[in-house]
Amino acid sequence: MAEDDMELDQLFAQARQNRPELPDDLAVRILTDAESVRLDRLAQAAQPPRPLWVRMLDGIGGWQGMSGLVAASAAGVWIGFSAPGFLPDPAAYIYAQDVTFVVADLGLDTTFLEDAE
Repeated sequence: MAEDDMELDQLFAQARQNRPELPDDLAVRILTDAESVRLDRLAQAAQPPRPLWVRMLDGIGGWQGMSGLVAASAAGVWIGFSAPGFLPDPAAYIYAQDVTFVVADLGLDTTFLEDAE
């Protein structure tokens, strides 16, 4: 095991000594690309920030997404106010005066409470 480690260390030392040189044309291309990226970032930073409503509109898909959202909302409101006949009227729930709620009917024997009176 120790011999394998020594051989590996020798191979690493040899690789460190025999470093290949970077070709000049590759170095020029790398530096040119880095400079173009830097200039693009500077140009983006110089532009004024876009308004919040434009960024939100882009987040939902632009005007196409907004039109779909408006159509779906309008359909939901329409269906909500003019519900089909087999569904109960939601306005009756809102304006109902005599409302009782049964939270839970556990079937408990409460006759002992009536006897206490």
